Amino acid sequence: MEQLGQHQHHHHHNPKPHVPRSSSWIRRSPSPSPPSPPHKKLWGGGGGGRSRHVCRLVPLLVLTVYSIFTVVRIPNYSLVVSTADSERVELPREDVEAFKTHLPSSPNSLEVRKETHSPASLPCSAHINGEAGGGPAAESVLCCDRSHYRSDVCYLRGDVRTDPSISSVLLYNAPPGSAPEKVRPYTRKFEDSVMNTIDEVTIVPMDAVNGTGDGAGDNSLRWRCDVRHPPGVPAVVFSTGGYTGNVYHDFNDGLIPLFITAQRFAGEVVFVMLEYRYWWLDRYGAVLEQLTNYKMIDFRYDRRVHCFSEMIVGLRIHDELAVDPKLMPNGKGIQDFQRLLHQGYSLTAVGSDVGVAADGAPGARAARLPANRVLLNLPHIVTACRRAGFAPHVMNLRGQTPLPTIHAALVSAEAMVAVHGAAVTHFLFMRPGSVLIQIVPLGLDWAADAFYGKPAQQLGLDYVEYKVAPEESSLAAEYGVNSTVVRDPSVISSRGWWEMKKVYMDRQNVTVNAKRFGELLRAARLHLKNATTCGKAAVR
Repeated sequence: MEQLGQHQHHHHHNPKPHVPRSSSWIRRSPSPSPPSPPHKKLWGGGGGGRSRHVCRLVPLLVLTVYSIFTVVRIPNYSLVVSTADSERVELPREDVEAFKTHLPSSPNSLEVRKETHSPASLPCSAHINGEAGGGPAAESVLCCDRSHYRSDVCYLRGDVRTDPSISSVLLYNAPPGSAPEKVRPYTRKFEDSVMNTIDEVTIVPMDAVNGTGDGAGDNSLRWRCDVRHPPGVPAVVFSTGGYTGNVYHDFNDGLIPLFITAQRFAGEVVFVMLEYRYWWLDRYGAVLEQLTNYKMIDFRYDRRVHCFSEMIVGLRIHDELAVDPKLMPNGKGIQDFQRLLHQGYSLTAVGSDVGVAADGAPGARAARLPANRVLLNLPHIVTACRRAGFAPHVMNLRGQTPLPTIHAALVSAEAMVAVHGAAVTHFLFMRPGSVLIQIVPLGLDWAADAFYGKPAQQLGLDYVEYKVAPEESSLAAEYGVNSTVVRDPSVISSRGWWEMKKVYMDRQNVTVNAKRFGELLRAARLHLKNATTCGKAAVR
C-alpha cells in the first residue's frame, strides 16, 4: 500500500458545499386537439353573388402567385445553427445544417442537395480536433475557440511563421477580414492571478495590403524561413509556466491536455514551449517522447523563424485528471494516457490482475506508505497495515525522486494510502483493479473527490475514502473541537478558495484512529482477495 508524501496543495477551485458521508467504497395521455371553430360560409346568398365571387377570387390569386414565388426563392436562403465551438450538436435529421430545397421538374418529388462547406465556415473546434479535413491547400484558416472556461485555443493553417522577437505568430495570406488574436496558452483561464504570469502569444494575420506582396508566390516582404518544417507536421504551442512544478498541475494542466490535443498526430507534431524549463523536460521527457518525434522549440529564446503549414496555440482540457472519450475524435480515454505512461517508463504490457501470495495474502509489494508530515502517527498506520495482511513499504517522495522509480513501485502495488495532497496524483501509475485509499482531512471532502476520487474510478481503480473525524484533526486542538472551523467547514469554505486553503490545506495535520482505519484496511484486503479469486476463476 502506497502512501504518497509531498503534501502539496495548489488546486485553485471554488469548493462546493460539503454533504457529509461516511467512509465507504465508492462504486463503480396526449391532450385532445382543440375543437374546430364553427364552419363559416365563404359565399353569401342573395344578389351580387357573382361580383362578390370575383372580388374574393382576386386576393386568392395574388396569394397563390406569391406562394409560388417564395418556394422558388428558397434555395437562396440558408439555415444557420449556432452553438459553442466546444460542443457537438446532434439534430434529429442528418445534415440539416446545410441543405437546400429545389423546385423539381416532377410535381410529385423534392430534391435535397447538401452544400460543400468551406474551411472558414466550419466551427473552430472541428479544425482543432482534426475533424475538418484538409481542405484546399491554398485556403488558409485562422480561428479561435474561446468557449471553454478552462482554456482558449487558436488554430492556423497556411503559411505560418514564428516571430519570436515580438512573441508573435504570422499567418500570411490570411482569410479576408481576419483580425489579430491574443492567447495565453495555459489551461487555467478561469484564474486571473496565474494567467497574468503566462506569456501572451499574438497571432497576426498578414495580407497583400500589410506586407506579403501580390499573391502566395511573392515572398519578397515575408520573414525568411530559417527552419522549414515538413508539410503536414503541425506545431502545438503551450506554456510550462503557472503552477508547473507541482505534480498535480504538471499532469492536470500540462501533460494530459497535451495528450488530448496532440495524440492524434501520432508523433508527427512539433512542440513549441513558452517558459521553457529544462528540468521539466528532464523529468517528463520519457512521456513527451511518446507524443512527438521532433526536438522541442523554445519560443522565447530560439530566435530563428520557424515555418509551419499548420499550428495550434493552446491546449484542450476536459476535467480534473481526465480524458473524456466522448470529446475525443478517436474515442481515446484516460486508459490510453496511462498506457502512454507505461510505454514511456519501459512497461509496454501491464496486466490488470492484482496478484496475491500463495497463502492468499497480498504479496510483499502489496502496500506502500510514504512518510508525510501531515500523518502524525505513521508508525501506527504501518502496524495497522501489517495486521490487515499487507506488507507495507514507506516511500519518502521528494521532488527529485525519479519518476521511473515511483512508477516501478506503484505499478506493482495492490493498494496505496495517501493523505489528500498533490502526491496522490501518482495513482495514475497504478493498475486497474488496485485500491486507492485517500485520507481526507476536515473541510476537503469536495476537493478529495473531485481531484482524485472520481479520476481514480475512471481509470478503473477501486477508491475508498477515510474521512477524518474532528478529534483526529490538529485543528481541534488549535481552534477547539466545537469551533466553527471544526464543526462546520462550509462556513470557512464560503469565504473563498484561498481562505479554505489557508485553514484546511496549509495548516492541518491528522492523527488517524488506528482501530477505525484498521477496519477499512481489512475490508480493502478482503476486496482484493475476492477480486483476484474471481479473476482467476474467470480465466479458467
